[in-house]
Amino acid sequence: MVHRSIEHELNISREIVPSRLDHAVAELLPQYSRALIQQWIKQGALLVNRKSAKASLKLVGGEKILIKVTIDDVTSAQPERIPIDVVFEDEHLIVVNKPAGLVVHPGAGNTSGTLMNALLNYDHDLKAVPRAGIIHRLDKNTSGLLIIARDIESQFKLARDLESRIIKRIYTALVYKAPPYRAGEIDLALGRHPKERKKMAVKVDGKPAKTHYNLTEKFQSHSLLECELDTGRTHQIRVHMQALGTPIVGDIEYGGQYRRSKSDGQELEKMLRAFSRQALHARKLSLNHPKNGRNLSFTAPIPEDFKSLLEAMREAN
Repeated sequence: MVHRSIEHELNISREIVPSRLDHAVAELLPQYSRALIQQWIKQGALLVNRKSAKASLKLVGGEKILIKVTIDDVTSAQPERIPIDVVFEDEHLIVVNKPAGLVVHPGAGNTSGTLMNALLNYDHDLKAVPRAGIIHRLDKNTSGLLIIARDIESQFKLARDLESRIIKRIYTALVYKAPPYRAGEIDLALGRHPKERKKMAVKVDGKPAKTHYNLTEKFQSHSLLECELDTGRTHQIRVHMQALGTPIVGDIEYGGQYRRSKSDGQELEKMLRAFSRQALHARKLSLNHPKNGRNLSFTAPIPEDFKSLLEAMREAN
């Protein structure tokens, strides 16, 4: 078993508070699971202003976090022969195009058959990297580009770039109706839904969340948008689109169930009713290479199911 000594110093900004200690550190260091961070807190390996603390400590901003710990290989998921679409790879990172329907991490109800299992089969050395090197997430039914680091140093650098918004992520979304402006910004804080804990909601006391959108194509009853994340909260684009009054087609959790329109036509109506996932695709990604700093940009084509729906919509309109 490989043992690795790691050390992190973090300054808690007011942008991520109010938040529990374990939640804040997990957000700042996404390469480590919250369970592992909670373990460090219990062990006294994670200090707040040089003192031990509880995972439930409410941070107010300005705190200094120090982590000194020795860890073992931390990825316990098993390799599985699942095909993956590799867009780019070198010795430090991999960029993949995730299909809709594939869960990123194992979890409750999804202990196998995930992207992580596929990555461990593709590169067995990822077992030594927290979360098999996965830097960020996409929902199960969202398709598109994801970054994977092949070593802990690259993972930490990419995670910091993600937090500081150096990494740019642009999504294509098909929504109902049209936004109020051709281009705009949605700046609404998000938090857990008060009743449905698996969902997110706009909350005054939530964490800051900002999405930029551009209208790229207008149909009779729908719009094609390009959405760029300024932050990366769970379900951010989906919740923001619902709040704007333009829910994403197929996103039944956030108001995107089928809505009849006179302009749809029989064939388009049939396709819209049958579209069983959110019409959201992480299409563009740009980042600085974690070792040489070179800027890299990638584009993933719109998946066939999404593409067919757009073609039918253009024909009907």
